[in-house]
Amino acid sequence: MPARGNALKRRVRSLGGKLLRRYRLLPGGMPDGLGDDGALRDAALEGEVVVYFPDTSDSLYQLRSWYGPLRELHRAQGVTIVCMDSRAAATIREETALPVVTIALDATLDAIILRSGTKLVLYINFNPLNTAALRSRSAIHVSLLHGDSDKTVSVSNQVKAYDYSFVAGQAAIDRLERYTSLFDAAARCIPVGRPSLDTERLPLASPPHERRVVLYAPTWEGGQASAGYSSLRTHGQQMVRSLLAAGLEVIYRPHPLTGVRVPEYGEADSAVRVQLTAAGGLVSVDRTLQQDFAEADLVLCDVSAVANDWLPTMRPLIVTRSTDPQARDAATELLDVVPRLSESEADRAGELAVDLIEHDTLREERIELTEYYLGDTTPGASLARFLDACRRLAARRDELWSQIQENERTTPHDRS
Repeated sequence: MPARGNALKRRVRSLGGKLLRRYRLLPGGMPDGLGDDGALRDAALEGEVVVYFPDTSDSLYQLRSWYGPLRELHRAQGVTIVCMDSRAAATIREETALPVVTIALDATLDAIILRSGTKLVLYINFNPLNTAALRSRSAIHVSLLHGDSDKTVSVSNQVKAYDYSFVAGQAAIDRLERYTSLFDAAARCIPVGRPSLDTERLPLASPPHERRVVLYAPTWEGGQASAGYSSLRTHGQQMVRSLLAAGLEVIYRPHPLTGVRVPEYGEADSAVRVQLTAAGGLVSVDRTLQQDFAEADLVLCDVSAVANDWLPTMRPLIVTRSTDPQARDAATELLDVVPRLSESEADRAGELAVDLIEHDTLREERIELTEYYLGDTTPGASLARFLDACRRLAARRDELWSQIQENERTTPHDRS
């Protein structure tokens, strides 16, 4: 009787979970696990490359930054995006023509990667759920991440889980060597620049404009206190007020995850939106980063990938200083070169921005840093490096997997 009772309880829990997923009642950050597993039982994935994205729609901004390069890679080698969340998969299908499937079960994922002859699995973040795909021995696993920055996530110990990391440039390798122990960055990092800058590049507006434009692009509060770089709650309103008072036009680009972990940041975001709406500023929520870059004369941002991606514009930038005593960064040369703005100096943002736009004395130093951070920024060069790196790793996978299969065939098995 107890065994029957336990079995009944398991069936009830299973049914309850299915209902929660089916009627979208799960928390927003939890994948719904409504997979295409049944239909994929004997199927094979299209192409040589899988992009594994187990996140929910909240994190789609990370994948979107790779849409352009992935479209080009699909033409070259074939790409399938594998999701764990059916809601995210539906959105990706609406936004891109790349093949997308949802897989809920580890067994389905493991079998289909092997059956499809998948050569590369690419990851755009360090989500712990990536381990479902990382179990596969038959593919090479590559961390892409979704931007190069001096955030501590760039030097997370999780980088060791991947066979290789595609990084923007030499600065990323040096950063890992400096801040991550027991990791051979020179051997396991492949510099490819920022290929999305090639596929989304827009011509910059030609100054002088009727009004000078500052892009304020703060990051979110971070997943933990050590990554608390956002200026929004501490500096935000005061800096925007100062920029407007200096006669500058402001584009405010809020981070998609603002307020997800700490509600006060969501409140600060709302306050800045109200402030700018009243002043005729622009709140950028449905535009690409490159669209905002194209219109800006200067970027005001926190420690984030925005600063590094801005470098090829050759225009000035200001990076804020976090007030969180627990925050740590993985500082590189850029943070020593560019002006920094603390909370106590927030009311000087407008004055400093005008001076930098009109007298950009640090331009030559930033130009020298651009190659260090991003490599060759000639249009098309980064995309070519990305595609070439994928092609070379696919060939290396074939060699390695053949050796493994040969060893398994020739190694005696103990059948006792």
